[in-house]
Amino acid sequence: GEHKTKPTQHSVKALLEAGVQPDVLVLRTEMELSEDVKEKVALFCNVEKEAVVQSVDVSTIYEVPIKMLEEKLDVTALRKLNLDLREEPGLEKWRDFLSKLKNPEKNVSIGLVGKYVELPDAYKSISESFIHAGAANKCSVYLELIHSEEIIRENTEAVLGHLDGILVAPGFGSRGMEGKILAVEYARVNNIPFFGICLGMQCAVIEFGRNVLGFTDADSTEMNPDTLHPVIDLMEEQKNITDKGGTMRLGGYRCIIKEDSLVARAYLKTEVVERHRHRYEFNNIYIDDYISRGMVATGINPGSDLVEIVEIPSHKWFVGVQFHPEYSSTVVNPHPLFVDFVRACCENGKSI
Repeated sequence: GEHKTKPTQHSVKALLEAGVQPDVLVLRTEMELSEDVKEKVALFCNVEKEAVVQSVDVSTIYEVPIKMLEEKLDVTALRKLNLDLREEPGLEKWRDFLSKLKNPEKNVSIGLVGKYVELPDAYKSISESFIHAGAANKCSVYLELIHSEEIIRENTEAVLGHLDGILVAPGFGSRGMEGKILAVEYARVNNIPFFGICLGMQCAVIEFGRNVLGFTDADSTEMNPDTLHPVIDLMEEQKNITDKGGTMRLGGYRCIIKEDSLVARAYLKTEVVERHRHRYEFNNIYIDDYISRGMVATGINPGSDLVEIVEIPSHKWFVGVQFHPEYSSTVVNPHPLFVDFVRACCENGKSI
């Protein structure tokens, strides 16, 4: 149908009434805009024709930068800001990512077990990280959001059995905790690639403590302050801090990675800096118990000796990290742990 310019004119009129004169208009549209439409919008909205930019609907948001480059939005913005136009941005890696994203060679199904799944944007960084890692593996990742409160022992096979991999997501508080622990157990016992992030890593430690070490009441003192086996606990220096914000470990921290570990092969290096947002830690009192039964601490903070990464070397791919790798994954630099996890899920290969 014919494009209507009146809504745009009314919007700009409202801006002008608020004292704002736009320099550039980006018009969302289902179809290409004709030159006549651009000229009409420019005339009635008091902007240059070159500053009327179309944003045609695309199949993925990752195409938008390419479309804006084609529309010369960058040139217009630089000119408006009186900045020099230098070389055109090199988007070869971005185009390569798009090509892989739109032409996958295989599919993989991964379950994200969390308790905020009613609000999928709560896990936006994780879902985007899977898009980045999927493209790196030439693989389309179907991410199935699974509510941890709905997992009980009687339905684990029905809920989790079809998955190529399981990720237990971050979170706070006791709600849905037992479902997460059951998901960890299912992944560990059935040799399904497993990735635990922050609370997900702590769930892996608790599950291993209960079902392998025989500490039947193993828990985090966040959930059960009276547990006889606090395998996850506050550091001693945190315990007298009453302001909760003061007990959080936030921002980037160094992590020294054990050579020849699964994560060292993923990172291709033995020292990284990763971002944190958490309060409770692996309780180092129990570290020898875990190592003796096959769960190894392969990432350690060199300043505090805190455990940052655990893995089970005998498992197909079982990694828990106390930090948040999803915070630093990008199109051009997908996070190596997500990339390697997706690779392992592809090799696990139940999906078609």
